[in-house]
Amino acid sequence: MNPDDYSPAETLITFDRPIPLLRQPTPAGEDNSLILTFKNPHSFASAYKSCESNIIHQCETGARIACSVTASRNCAPPWWKTLTGGNVSKQDLIDREKCEEREMAECVERSRISCRKLAEDKCWPAFRDARVVVTGCDRDENVKKCVVDLVSRVCVGEKSVGGVNLYRLDGSWSRVKSQIGFVVVRGSDLLDEQI
Repeated sequence: MNPDDYSPAETLITFDRPIPLLRQPTPAGEDNSLILTFKNPHSFASAYKSCESNIIHQCETGARIACSVTASRNCAPPWWKTLTGGNVSKQDLIDREKCEEREMAECVERSRISCRKLAEDKCWPAFRDARVVVTGCDRDENVKKCVVDLVSRVCVGEKSVGGVNLYRLDGSWSRVKSQIGFVVVRGSDLLDEQI
């Protein structure tokens, strides 16, 4: 019996660290129901960009393989030259190499556009209805009250609310909402400002 067989290195099983949750449960209202939300717009944007970049990377990798096969097939020497005993001149090989480079570059460029469209088509539906927590009004305040409060503060001459300069509110509606007081917005609001 070998004592090394019972050492911690031999007997302990190590597990990978858990992947942190992408979305977290957030109270949705007075009935204490929970909804899954991104914890902030930054985590939402990071997840969306990660989704897009992973799909684009996988798509372009596959496209490069397909493009190399297509370029090789399109630039192959004529079939009759191989029947004559394989007498392919050095100039034919140089022309084939240039042809393959040109075909490959054109094919990869076409695939980039297609891959970006594919990533958008796959990520948009998944993130469109996602909920994102933003800072602002308390949950029990409704939209109308927040907007009325904002308008009334501007009308009476207040220049800032909670450190936000009211005269500098600009951008999309989701950005204004996050600055003046909405707690949860839909992902489509944030994606509309990015696209």
